[in-house]
Amino acid sequence: MVIHDDAVDRTTNGSGPVASHSLADLTALDAGSWFDRRFAGQRIPTLETVLERYKGRAHVHTEIKGHSADLTRATVDLVRRHGMTEHVTITSFQKTRLEEARAHAPELPAGWLVPEVSEAIIAQARAMGLSQVCPLANTVTAELVRRLHAEGFVVRAWGVADEEQMRRVVQAEADGMTVNFPDKLLEYLKT
Repeated sequence: MVIHDDAVDRTTNGSGPVASHSLADLTALDAGSWFDRRFAGQRIPTLETVLERYKGRAHVHTEIKGHSADLTRATVDLVRRHGMTEHVTITSFQKTRLEEARAHAPELPAGWLVPEVSEAIIAQARAMGLSQVCPLANTVTAELVRRLHAEGFVVRAWGVADEEQMRRVVQAEADGMTVNFPDKLLEYLKT
């Protein structure tokens, strides 16, 4: 399932941990009304649905959460079955999930989501063979981006809270970012 939280309470009309629900239960939940009534009836998509929808149309950054090596393997296997190894980057906050992904699918690019970048993080990312280091947006500076680029990493920020922060990340010349308002980012990039 493609869902941000560990529980369905905040973004659906259901309650409880995602893991306590069956696939049928999860796909029946209303995942749109909380955002705006115009989206009432939207469902939580499966990763397979997302891969089918965006194949050939977008590069997908897939964050692996949780504590199961089986989830990492299943995610990678699904990406392979859909022929999207060149169009998906695996990301995680969890070093273990990234190590699993690299061991099972060294051909897939991977990025480490980190609250701050240190020399130790850079060394570990290099040792794991990661292609990206993904710092928290409010830590991104032009100097940090230059440093990570010099090490050969793609820099993709996360936690972009508002448009001002979005503009600072772009001005620092990061390669990308996770935003909840892609329309505003696209409009800004046109200027």
